[in-house]
Amino acid sequence: MVPQTIPARIRWAVDILDVQPADQVLEIGCGPGYAAELICERLEKGKLLAIDRSESGVDRTKRRCAAFIEAGRLTVRHIDLATLRVPVKRLDKVFAFNVNLFWVRDCEAEVALLHERISPGGGIYLFFEVTEISEVPRIVENASAALVKAGFRVAVVESKKPAVIGLIGRR
Repeated sequence: MVPQTIPARIRWAVDILDVQPADQVLEIGCGPGYAAELICERLEKGKLLAIDRSESGVDRTKRRCAAFIEAGRLTVRHIDLATLRVPVKRLDKVFAFNVNLFWVRDCEAEVALLHERISPGGGIYLFFEVTEISEVPRIVENASAALVKAGFRVAVVESKKPAVIGLIGRR
């Protein structure tokens, strides 16, 4: 099976993430493994922990990124963020694309966990594909409020094409 082409929206978001060779990164909701592949290509000494509540998402990421798992740069786990125990003391970056946890429901406990684990100067990068322009204000307001409440400084970035909105929370 030939791996699918990585969508432009994922490429744009990972470029904004600006992964450095030694970064410790957590990806929430790894899905088909597109972002995991791009992130791992940029890591040398660093590592990526990719998680998903969906067993099929975990399986797809494992298949797509088998070489990175074998090389020790990637660990993929079937778990949700609420029950995750981060295996490293500090994370440099946390990445999520289209993970509605951050704007649909109360995520105070999850965001507090991330704030505790992200290194000073590190950040959380939340990206959402804009399919309904009317949803953007609610997404930005709810996700920003959750990040600010946990102690993050929030900036918003956007791309018109591909249509993506991003929130960057700095510690």
